[in-house]
Amino acid sequence: MAASAAVLRSETRLFAREPGPMFWIVAFPSILLTILGLIPSFREPDPALGGLRVVDLYVPVAVLLAMIAAGIQAMPPVLTGYRERGILRRMSTTPVRPASLLGAQIVLHGAAALGSAVLALAVGRLAFGVRLPGQPFGYVLALLLATLSALALGATVAAASRTTKISNAIGSAVFFPMMFAAGVWVPVQVMPDLLRRIVQLTPFGAASQALNQAAAGDWPGWSHLGIMALWAVALIGAAARWFRWE
Repeated sequence: MAASAAVLRSETRLFAREPGPMFWIVAFPSILLTILGLIPSFREPDPALGGLRVVDLYVPVAVLLAMIAAGIQAMPPVLTGYRERGILRRMSTTPVRPASLLGAQIVLHGAAALGSAVLALAVGRLAFGVRLPGQPFGYVLALLLATLSALALGATVAAASRTTKISNAIGSAVFFPMMFAAGVWVPVQVMPDLLRRIVQLTPFGAASQALNQAAAGDWPGWSHLGIMALWAVALIGAAARWFRWE
């Protein structure tokens, strides 16, 4: 435990020194939300959205964008870089196990994503009057499942990639479809019915719906929670099967 704690402290310092991941995970989602919220028409209630405003729908999108950035874009290059440089192999000869290093990365990226979610909720509330989630327990549950799905997807990308270049390529290929599924370009709620049904089968499409339901005061649909849980279990199993220390 002491060795794992030391690794976590060391990785925290290294993580804090990297401005790129900190910006894209923590700051960028709230900046994007602010830019969209400054569009006057996005602050007007829309009858087609059940009286909601577009900015109301983009708060969960900003939350999911942080998770996608952390799980798919930021974490895999770090893990593959450690493997590529032989760091994990060398650590296997010390009292510190490689799993401690991997666990520290998962904790740090997950914490950054959750911190960004809190920031996005605060910006939405204070800057644009977006109501806080009416069903906080359901919102937290959906948030945790979405974070787990994102990190599991990132671990799978790292497991399937032999080098950092490959992980960057796979991560980019996965990143943009997942952004679409989360509703970055078009909120899931206004997608055509068939497209919405397809998108809801992805972890972030289901997460978008679950977060919006909890924000409106309803318990998230069990089908959406189940889809996220199934994706998380499947991806964790794939990552565990394919991951190699060397």
